[in-house]
Amino acid sequence: MKNGSTLLLKISVFLIGTPVLALCIFLLPQLAVKATEEAQKGSELAYVIFGILIIVYLSTVPFYFALHQAFKLLQYIDKNKAFSELSVRSLMKIKKCALTISGLYVLALPLVYIIAEWDDAPGLVLVGMVFIGASVVIAVFAAVLQRLLKDAIDLKSENDLTV
Repeated sequence: MKNGSTLLLKISVFLIGTPVLALCIFLLPQLAVKATEEAQKGSELAYVIFGILIIVYLSTVPFYFALHQAFKLLQYIDKNKAFSELSVRSLMKIKKCALTISGLYVLALPLVYIIAEWDDAPGLVLVGMVFIGASVVIAVFAAVLQRLLKDAIDLKSENDLTV
């Protein structure tokens, strides 16, 4: 395959990571400053916000690791190594990262519920569940692709042995 055949997907991986990085650098620290001001005033809700911020920052680690694995997978495709054990391992790592992100947001859901009760915004819990659902869908999709790729590799090696 030509090296540029996956260029659009590589650019997409980069563009997916950029807004998350901007969020972590610009918006979340401002929320932390406001929560600190509220904590100094005696608001207990600030500690809930700190808990959510910690979970969001923790979830960026598996997120960027999964993006890195997706980029590596695209490089394997460029090098005609798409049907290799390396690709299977990358998909397995993406699946584990997606499940980790989902688990972290499940831990954050009670904190989101507290904020939704305080602000009387029941839709906030649904927004939190969207992140969980999206992560689970990515994990299932990666697992299906991993299984299909593993079966294709096994079939290919079986055919190579018969020839």
